[in-house]
Amino acid sequence: MSAESLEIHVIADSTGETAARIARAAVTQFPTRRFTIVRHRKLSATSDLLNALEGIRGADVPVAVFFTLVNEELAALVTNFCRDAHIPFADLMTDAMRALEEISGIPADQVPMRPLGVEADYFVRMAAIDFAVRNDDGALPQTLREADICLIGPSRSGKTPLSIYLAYLGYKAVNVPLVPGIAPPKELFEVDRWRLIGLTMDAERLLRIRGERVRGMGGFGTKDGYADLVKIYDELDEIGKIQRRLGCPIIDTTGVAVEEAAARIIDVVDDRAVKVGARLRRPPAWGRRAIAGGPERR
Repeated sequence: MSAESLEIHVIADSTGETAARIARAAVTQFPTRRFTIVRHRKLSATSDLLNALEGIRGADVPVAVFFTLVNEELAALVTNFCRDAHIPFADLMTDAMRALEEISGIPADQVPMRPLGVEADYFVRMAAIDFAVRNDDGALPQTLREADICLIGPSRSGKTPLSIYLAYLGYKAVNVPLVPGIAPPKELFEVDRWRLIGLTMDAERLLRIRGERVRGMGGFGTKDGYADLVKIYDELDEIGKIQRRLGCPIIDTTGVAVEEAAARIIDVVDDRAVKVGARLRRPPAWGRRAIAGGPERR
């Protein structure tokens, strides 16, 4: 079978992002195969749905169908079509709504494309993202003590994307670069130790990442050791000493997805807070849901 011969057709009465995310998560378990996700969005009319299904029937490659349809009749239509056509399928919404109907005691409205709305936690997350952006790369050392989580590590070890992702979950995160020969900001030593997380990365992986950046900037950084393997080993040793002096645990981000690294960071900070009688500020309910669905907590 060709490595490029598999398709997942996402059928939705809204954007299809929910089903697409589940599809993307599922395909990671099949690393030897390549899947293409094809979206059929905003299908709330029977005629439009039938047209999409006929197109899927005519596919000349093996396909699976993932669908999120809140209307029972449309969901049943897709289910029956897939069974008749012997197409593997996953109904991602019906079972979820039935479970909620059971615990709530009321039927689902079955209204397609209902907007999610803007809740209070949205503004909390936006404020956290604004905080993370303003404090990227230790730009405002005087605000370090306001952070829920403070990441410290070498350049290109994933500090910025992790800060932004943690903020996306509702945590006020900052990151401070550690550079050999340059003293860390004094404010860093005033941050609660349990809030500090050190980041590191395999030297050769860091070299590749920095090398790509150097090439993209026209060769900058080759003379000062920024993209020199021996210098990177020395740099990591020196940074490790600073991290240990600050008493912070060190997380290796080599080959680790942002979501997984963030889940580890939250676990470590949470545990360290409890040990000293403190408490990590809880993110909004949305953030807790996102964390619970992360790689570390399935």
